[in-house]
Amino acid sequence: MNLLFIGDVVGCSGRQTVIEAIPELRREFKCDFVIVNAENIAAGSGMTAKCVRQFDGYADVITSGDHVWDQKGFENEISNLPNVLRPANFQRDQPGQGWKVFAHPGGGRIAVINLLGKVFMRDSAYCPFETVEEILKQLPVEVKTIVVDFHAEASSEKMAMGYFLDGKVTAVLGTHTHVQTADAKILPGGTAFISDTGMVGAEYSVLGRTVESVLDKFRSGMPRRLPVADGPVRLDSVVVTYNPDDGRAVAIQNISRIFKDETKELI
Repeated sequence: MNLLFIGDVVGCSGRQTVIEAIPELRREFKCDFVIVNAENIAAGSGMTAKCVRQFDGYADVITSGDHVWDQKGFENEISNLPNVLRPANFQRDQPGQGWKVFAHPGGGRIAVINLLGKVFMRDSAYCPFETVEEILKQLPVEVKTIVVDFHAEASSEKMAMGYFLDGKVTAVLGTHTHVQTADAKILPGGTAFISDTGMVGAEYSVLGRTVESVLDKFRSGMPRRLPVADGPVRLDSVVVTYNPDDGRAVAIQNISRIFKDETKELI
């Protein structure tokens, strides 16, 4: 079986590109399960229920990261969005779920776990390694397919998580840095890994934000508003091929395509 995982989606143009692209990618790569990291879908930072619901019928699971609470009021909305996850290693009294077992359209079940890194990230997050160990103990033994979205800054922390979970989960897929890495591989124990899946955002931008505003921020050293950039949109994702009987991955493929911003047609 194949599953499609799409990297950090930035802003309105990112949302629209994902909606346009998912049906085509499902057909082309014969994917019957889709996970999207959408923590930047609302004006480039955070999430809203209205934006999330645009993915209904397209994505099976929505994951997030350190910006999940950036939009005011989303903490009150997330509990009514059963397919949305926030990092599992947040404080336990925060709303939402950090992991969940979902019904697979092709039969069986698939577990998705959302984790946040600690290196160069929020000090308030619990240890992701201890957290995922506890989650794995709680999963039903019959659930063999397990996908981890590790939203982290440091490639070393992501790689360490990959090897830590090798043979225990189907895939450890990094998000957060918005730049697709060239290290996609199947680890020795049968776990698919990539340090960062990439983003869905403007091709000519700095991580989805306008070049001019980011340059001004760096050169001035002052806080600046960073608008979401326009123009052709890059869609980064990976397709993981796995055996549903034992949950082991057999292949991982990087996908990166550019879409016209005006019509979302492939160029």
